Amino acid sequence: MGEEDYYLELCERPVQFEKANPVNCVFFDEANKQVFAVRSGGATGVVVKGPDDRNPISFRMDDKGEVKCIKFSLENKILAVQRTSKTVDFCNFIPDNSQLEYTQECKVLPEKRSLKLLKSHNLNVNWYMYCPESAVILLSTTVLENVLQPFHFRAGTMSKLPKFEIELPAAPKSTKPSLSERDIAMATVYGQLYVLFLRHHSRTSNSTGAEVVLYHLPREGACKKMHILKLNRTGKFALNVVDNLVVVHHQDTETSVIFDIKLRGEFDGSVTFHHPVLPARSIQPYQIPIAGPAAVTSQSPVPCKLYSSSWIVFQPDIIISASQGYLWNLQVKLEPIVNLLPDKGRLMDFLLQRKECKMVILSVCSQMLSESDRASLPVIATVFDKLNHEYKKYLDAEQSYAMAVEAGQSRSSPLLKRPVRTQAVLDQSDVYTHVLSAFVEKKEMPHKFVIAVLMEYIRSLNQFQIAVQHYLHELVIKTLVQHNLFYMLHQFLQYHVLSDSKPLACLLLSLESFYPPAHQLSLDMLKRLSTANDEIVEVLLSKHQVLAALRFIRGIGGHDNISARKFLDAAKQTEDNMLFYTIFRFFEQRNQRLRGSPNFTPGEHCEEHVAFFKQIFGDQALMRPTTF
Repeated sequence: MGEEDYYLELCERPVQFEKANPVNCVFFDEANKQVFAVRSGGATGVVVKGPDDRNPISFRMDDKGEVKCIKFSLENKILAVQRTSKTVDFCNFIPDNSQLEYTQECKVLPEKRSLKLLKSHNLNVNWYMYCPESAVILLSTTVLENVLQPFHFRAGTMSKLPKFEIELPAAPKSTKPSLSERDIAMATVYGQLYVLFLRHHSRTSNSTGAEVVLYHLPREGACKKMHILKLNRTGKFALNVVDNLVVVHHQDTETSVIFDIKLRGEFDGSVTFHHPVLPARSIQPYQIPIAGPAAVTSQSPVPCKLYSSSWIVFQPDIIISASQGYLWNLQVKLEPIVNLLPDKGRLMDFLLQRKECKMVILSVCSQMLSESDRASLPVIATVFDKLNHEYKKYLDAEQSYAMAVEAGQSRSSPLLKRPVRTQAVLDQSDVYTHVLSAFVEKKEMPHKFVIAVLMEYIRSLNQFQIAVQHYLHELVIKTLVQHNLFYMLHQFLQYHVLSDSKPLACLLLSLESFYPPAHQLSLDMLKRLSTANDEIVEVLLSKHQVLAALRFIRGIGGHDNISARKFLDAAKQTEDNMLFYTIFRFFEQRNQRLRGSPNFTPGEHCEEHVAFFKQIFGDQALMRPTTF
């Protein structure tokens, strides 16, 4: 299997810590994502490492018995150590200082070195699970362990949420069914908190294989079963959530699958059933880098044992190998998925939800317009519509925000936030720069297909009521002119397929020498836009369309009053000597007609242009005054 086939990988720079052994115990704190390596109960040292801080925290503490659990408060100010089943020792952590411990079972007041009981609930608890991202704790109650009681912590208060029951699969008469902590995970997917239950046997006897059931746990209201992910296999599983995808690892086959609950599934009236987005694949093989002086020798990196029984998986995306001393973040690779999902519409739905999707989406667009992988027009239309749907959503959100700010709502509503532009928002300049401008240059492409694709993109923008940028219309016109399809150009303009704009009118003016009717088409467009004539001249000159500007002025009869210097300046800037000659000669003739002499008057400030003309063409090329 080539590297292009693996869509999951371990991060390049894992957190390294001392391997677990009889002397060294390893703990993981899910809230701070820190690994604690505790040697000899802390007497010979504790080393704390997190994924972001490359400087580990090291300290010693008295060995007061076996450490069952150890964690820091959120800013590493208070250390909590549990050594018995009933007490937790707290200590204000000051690096390089002796710490005084204080012991109790409730809120910590570090200044007073005491704790304060805020609230208590009496429950029989089998086990608990905490989700730091959402500050929700889940307590397992009842004999079957399957009634879960959530609590939410916020600003020093604890609120009880409605309890709910997890449906256990049917079990043989001899065994008592119960809910194992191992089969439950909590994670945020698409901004919503879910409880994930790994059900090893389906509730319906005719269905084989395990499934993951997602219960949505809202802030208000009851928990509801929403999604079922069909695994179609049995065995040992572990769950992660990466980039809003639920990843299910299968130890027996050493492969993983991903599920996307935003993609369309099969809805039965109450829950949606989902199948894996892609075929099962292994995580990309990983080489353990050799550190220290050994790296100098010719030793090759050691392949890491993937899906090892010593792996421990934490939410959302953490994999720890205690025996090897590594903590990795799991990552999704989008490029390989492009070739594994042949349905372009579904591929777009999938990619548009991913965090780092922009360049991959642009490469998919380029690929579907390539000679070898050319997609059909309906497929291309679907892809453009999906892109523009996201683009329009963002434009509308921006507009609503701007209107709210203008109306002064930002002061009265602190919740008003500027919409975030995600990578899924691909605007016209993105598509033009990265896809269409290169596509129209391809000589091997049939020009009818090229024009159809350009018009399809413009149709899609119009459908979503997005104003089409003039450079897209220019691209269409240039392509039509290149292939002499003037009848088509005429139709597009006549039926307003191409929207009126000043840049477009100027482009048409410049086409007059190839296609004479373009002049009138352009003037009609400028009249519809009620543009001032001098503005049109300025635009044409700025685009180096000097002859077109002159023709336009002659067409409206204003050529006797224009500044010779302005036109000669523009002609000189083009570095086209013959063009300069033509413009210079035109003004000599005008001078002759109006004043009886081809020479420029001092007031016209054309001395440098006369000198330039002589330098290029010689004195003899100057027009001689004609006498009658």
